[in-house]
Amino acid sequence: MSNSSHPRPTTRRAIVVGALVAATAQAFAQDAPPQRVLFIGNSLTYTNNLPRIVEAVFAGAGATASTEMVAMPGISLFDHWYSPRREAEKAVARGGWSTVVMQQGPSAQPESRRDLRSSVKRFAKFIAAAGARPALFCVWPQQSRPEDFDAVIDSYRLAADDIGALFFPVGAAWRATPAEIPLYSGDGIHPNAYGSYLAALVMYGVLSGKSPEGLPAILTFSDGTQARLPESIAATLQGAAASVL
Repeated sequence: MSNSSHPRPTTRRAIVVGALVAATAQAFAQDAPPQRVLFIGNSLTYTNNLPRIVEAVFAGAGATASTEMVAMPGISLFDHWYSPRREAEKAVARGGWSTVVMQQGPSAQPESRRDLRSSVKRFAKFIAAAGARPALFCVWPQQSRPEDFDAVIDSYRLAADDIGALFFPVGAAWRATPAEIPLYSGDGIHPNAYGSYLAALVMYGVLSGKSPEGLPAILTFSDGTQARLPESIAATLQGAAASVL
C-alpha cells in the first residue's frame, strides 16, 4: 500500500479511472446510513490506525463513517473496565455512537475467553444506555499458532452471542486469505497494512450490509492523503472479506 499526497498529472486515463471510481462509489452508497463508530481495544486496533482505514473504505463506497478510538498497548477489555481513568466507559457515555466495537487479544485460552465474555457483558449495559449497538472485532491468533484460529473465532462468537452484538469475523477472513498475501507484521501478531485493510473491509461489510467486492483500490483519507493497493491484492482481500460475511 503506497501513500501519496500529491495529485498525478491529469490525463485521459486518469479522468476515465476517476469517473469509474465515482460511479462505483455511487452504486455502493444507495442510501447507506452514516456510521459513527467508537473502537475500544489495544494495539491490534491502533496499529495502522484501523479506524481511519474504516473511514476511508466507507468513503470509497460513497458512504460516511466517523470514528474515535480508546486503545492502549497490551490492554484487555477487563483492563479497560477497571482502568482508574475509565476512559472507555466515559467515551461510551458521551453518546452519539451508532456502534461500539470491542476488541482484545486472541483469547483462545479458556481463562482469556472467560475474561472476554465477562468484560463484554459489563460494557453491554453502558453501550445500550448510550443508544449504540455493541460489536465484537474478532481478531486472529499469533502467526506461530495457526491451530488457534477455531478457538479465537469461537471465543469472539460466544461473546457476541452473549449480548446480541454484531460480529466482525476478521479472524475468519485472515484464514480465508491466500498465504501468498502477507497479513502479519514482522512481530507475528500485529497486522501489516494489508491485514488492517482486510479488517476494515469486513467491518464495512457488516455495518453496511453490502459486499466489499468491487470497492476502489485507492483509499482517500479525511486529510486528503491517499493509499493505493495493487489491484490484484485489493480484489483478493475484498473476496476474502466477502467470503465470511
